[in-house]
Amino acid sequence: MTELSIAGGTAPVRAEARVVSAALAALIVGAVWLGCDYGWQQGVLYLLGGGLGFALYHAAFGFTSAFRVLIADRRGAGLRAQMVMLAIAVFLFFPALAHGSLFGQPVKGEAGALGTSLIVGSFLFGLGMQLGGGCASGTLYTVGGGSTRMLVTLAFFIAGSALGAAHLPAWEALPALPPVYLIGALGWFPALALSLGLFAAIALLSLRVERRRHGAVEPIFNFAGRHSLFNGPWPLIWGAVALAIGNFATLALAGRPWGITSGFALWGSKIWALTGADVASWPYWKPAARAAALEASVFTDITSVMDFGIAIGALLAAGLSGKFAPIWRVPLSSLAAAALGGLLLGYGARLAYGCNIGAYFSGISSSSLHGWVWLAMALLGTIAGVKLRPWFGLSVERSRISEA
Repeated sequence: MTELSIAGGTAPVRAEARVVSAALAALIVGAVWLGCDYGWQQGVLYLLGGGLGFALYHAAFGFTSAFRVLIADRRGAGLRAQMVMLAIAVFLFFPALAHGSLFGQPVKGEAGALGTSLIVGSFLFGLGMQLGGGCASGTLYTVGGGSTRMLVTLAFFIAGSALGAAHLPAWEALPALPPVYLIGALGWFPALALSLGLFAAIALLSLRVERRRHGAVEPIFNFAGRHSLFNGPWPLIWGAVALAIGNFATLALAGRPWGITSGFALWGSKIWALTGADVASWPYWKPAARAAALEASVFTDITSVMDFGIAIGALLAAGLSGKFAPIWRVPLSSLAAAALGGLLLGYGARLAYGCNIGAYFSGISSSSLHGWVWLAMALLGTIAGVKLRPWFGLSVERSRISEA
């Protein structure tokens, strides 16, 4: 494979020229084609997805690994980076959501009912993360980065999402409270103050727990060693800032926050329909907007376009860092965990009104209480998943290279 030596810090990076060229071509050609055929917004959102995938890969910003190492080893750097990300996001989101528009574009937040579906779904998602080896964003960026195991997780993630869409109405019929927005209940400034206080409390608690266990803490502002904007790796704080700004850009462009898994439900349902199933008759696809999405090309769907961009952006980052190296021999036990984890991820995401991005990140950024419930239940699911990982020959150690 052709390589390019790119100076970055103390040692050159061997960028893989063919991978970089292919990824750049896919981003540029894809954006132009989407802009011409489906409107400029789709082209820009595709590129935005590419930027998010680039950031996720270079910062190794893994929600799965952050939760796992917190539970298994009481290390909290990943969780603290998430709190910084959320703090930046609410500063940007809350005034815009309270105003109802951003740069002339009407905007609304993400919210979900507080009930059985949310509780069960987020627990299953937390469990699935640890078996599948990634969350929604983690699955996409590791697939783009060359992880063959995560292709299995992604395939079953899509299948589980379609199954969850088929079953969601039955789950929504179970007891639940209506969605609650802190902005609506308290006003945007008190909601902001409360949210920032909670983020600070969680970060301080993680510092205390980690220092008690290890005597020192892992920094998120760690700039020691080689860091390069284009070739990576990035400190966690860079990833936190990039994701918060990227979610706000999504709000400005799409009128709603960043999401991932509704695209998987759409893809899975379309594939299911190819078998002759009357997918359009499912209650999930009855609302006008969803029915139109099911009928139209996936390239008209904002979430799908951004998902494609995430994978290509991660591919570009992997090529620039010289780390694109697919491994085709994966133990059967690991593949079994990937399949089971993917099903749980997809099914859980539909029940919980989203994933680590759509429900947790975008939910809390929207001042929705369901994002906080999602976090609590996903952590409980993580505890169960960490206990099950050794059954499939999986370690419980954190990796800054792969979610798995």
